[in-house]
Amino acid sequence: MPSPHLQLPLSRRGFLMASAGAGAALALTPAPARAGGGKRPFGRYGSPAARLTPKTLYVDPHGQGDHTSVRDAVTAATGSGWTLVIAPGTYRETVAVDATRPEATWIGASENPRDVVIVYDNAAGTPKPGGGTYGTTGSATTTVQAAGFTARWITFANDWLRADHPEITGTQAVAIKVQGDRSAFHHCRFLGHQDTLYADSTALTAFARQYYSHCYVEGDVDFVFGRATAVYENCHFRTLNRTDLGGAPYGFVFAPSTAGANPRGYLVVRGRISSEAPDAHYKLARPWVPSSDTTARPMLTVRDTCMGPGIDAVAPYTNMSASFPWQNQRFAEYRNTGPGAVITVPENRPQLTAEQAASATRAAYLGDWTPWKEAR
Repeated sequence: MPSPHLQLPLSRRGFLMASAGAGAALALTPAPARAGGGKRPFGRYGSPAARLTPKTLYVDPHGQGDHTSVRDAVTAATGSGWTLVIAPGTYRETVAVDATRPEATWIGASENPRDVVIVYDNAAGTPKPGGGTYGTTGSATTTVQAAGFTARWITFANDWLRADHPEITGTQAVAIKVQGDRSAFHHCRFLGHQDTLYADSTALTAFARQYYSHCYVEGDVDFVFGRATAVYENCHFRTLNRTDLGGAPYGFVFAPSTAGANPRGYLVVRGRISSEAPDAHYKLARPWVPSSDTTARPMLTVRDTCMGPGIDAVAPYTNMSASFPWQNQRFAEYRNTGPGAVITVPENRPQLTAEQAASATRAAYLGDWTPWKEAR
């Protein structure tokens, strides 16, 4: 019997404040804006009159901070080690943190990621003002290339919708592209449809390490993808319903593109995968071998994770290209639970041995970098 699911409206700008576990994860309206930003828009993190440190900047859309936009604050934060404290609000803008701004920290001041939303609506096929289209990378609402980036309690979103733009075929719409080494996200949300979270690196030879703790990610097609070495710990992945397709599959949760020389790809540990779509309408993963790196050997290990009935338990993996079958890549599971993890066809569910699982840990993947010790 199919899982309960709702028919979503065609225009859903109100999805941004949706509850992470709600049945229609993109369909709820935002909370009302706080008049004047509130008496203490920065909570316990100081203010322009009482800075935490000389390198702390305050962002508030109502004018009580140093800047009213995240982009302007990033522009002002030249060099290393800046902290942005961001007051509640919806920041409709694109933001880029380039490599010259390492060791940056962004804090959602209310300590609730639903309150601080950075969002825009470019897709890969959206026309650019100067001609051409944005492409997948250019569609990103937020781009992080700097090393040592940390974000807490922030929502990163792309609210471009296929139904609003039937003339556009390039439907990839990235909420955030992360390329820097030692990038950490704690209690953040990543909202979109296709290609929501682009966990990548700056070059084929750069093995960027990333850590996602207690985060929520939703989408439909390849919505966690890229070539980073990334650990997703205690994260919730949610697959969305689709009314534009007549049958399964509706999409794919993971599409890693790990370089062949990289011994570590994506690791999902103690996670949860839920769905608002009918049962078995999503694949767990498919390998992405991009034309720019045909030697890639995508790697994904999912362990100690609960998979809901939305995942096709019989055939959870599929090919993106017949030239690179998933069986030749590095996909594995270990001690997963839930109806989407039931092993009915063993050859379709490669399992780690206990000895192999001993090396599939956050410490093995991230080496001397221990971001979980900084989680709050």
